[in-house]
Amino acid sequence: MKILIFEFATAMGMEDPALTAEGRAMLSGLISDFQNRDADYLLSQTLKSLIPKNEGICRPILIKGDVETWLTENIQGYDACLLIAPEEDLILHDLTKLIEEAGVEVLGSSSDAVMTCTNKYRMYESLKGSTKNDDSVLDALIKTEKVYFKDLESVDSKGTEMYRSLFDTAKNPEKIYGSSERIGKKIFKVVKPADGVSCTGVHVVDSFKAFQDAVDVVEKFTTLPYFILQDYIEGVTASVSLLSDGENALPLSLNFQNVHLKNGKIDYNGGHVPLEHELSQRAMEIAKSTVESIPGLRGYVGVDVILAEDVKIVEVNSRLTTPYVALRQILNFNLGEAILESVHEKLPENVSIDGTIEFQKVGNDLTMKRV
Repeated sequence: MKILIFEFATAMGMEDPALTAEGRAMLSGLISDFQNRDADYLLSQTLKSLIPKNEGICRPILIKGDVETWLTENIQGYDACLLIAPEEDLILHDLTKLIEEAGVEVLGSSSDAVMTCTNKYRMYESLKGSTKNDDSVLDALIKTEKVYFKDLESVDSKGTEMYRSLFDTAKNPEKIYGSSERIGKKIFKVVKPADGVSCTGVHVVDSFKAFQDAVDVVEKFTTLPYFILQDYIEGVTASVSLLSDGENALPLSLNFQNVHLKNGKIDYNGGHVPLEHELSQRAMEIAKSTVESIPGLRGYVGVDVILAEDVKIVEVNSRLTTPYVALRQILNFNLGEAILESVHEKLPENVSIDGTIEFQKVGNDLTMKRV
């Protein structure tokens, strides 16, 4: 089997550390995991210094022109492709679709599953309406609503007045908005793009003025005519890494996410694998049920959660996520190979983790250390 490894940021030659640190680390991990495979990986000509020495038989293909054009012209020369790309602007979906239509196996989720997970409101509606879900997944969903920008354009519109009243602590939110919050208690909400990546454009707001400012910022980060508004849940930010064969999902680890809230903005700066928590087992069980509820999720999948009084689902990532770079070093099997095997409907028989690894973004790199 001839495999193409395609990590979007490094293939494009992006230089923004916020975009490339994780991409470089994931590409390096995959090259190592597939060192005994007949595999090529794409790399921008400007980043040829990243080519590792003596890393098996994986071959770099240096790209000078448009990556999508190269892919269109050359993808049929491969049997399978492992793709890592951002969800924003439908990049991950469109590239997955291109690979599928070329008749090449995707070592990951289908384009339909990617589309469901790319749009956070669509994901919410999919999970809420799934007949496969049990009560644990439904209870874990965070109340989410779709808000159209056009409904907030006028200062005296019905939509504007509704959200102004929402943050007015002198009024009864239960009567005005159907909220269970008490009179006089500040209400915290999360404003974010429905198609955002990571923490980009995500704001926590506690006043109508903060809400308006956040909406203005979010509109710059999305091509959609709407954004999503969620209840703010305070707790430990975490994620679950899983493998899926398209029907059954296998949780690998619960991971800590080092997320900071400052001036209403959320910043992600690494984390550690694994995370020991009293809700660890429940988080992995809910993540498993969540992944099994969305048709077409295969290979590596990440589920972001908040550990509060109970587990709450934030979003589902239908692609390789950053904890992979740490997890691959402490699992009892080759994680890259296991991703390939899971797409071929074979999941590992047992999972064990040896140690803890902390990872953090420092400049252009993602640094890791055992702790």
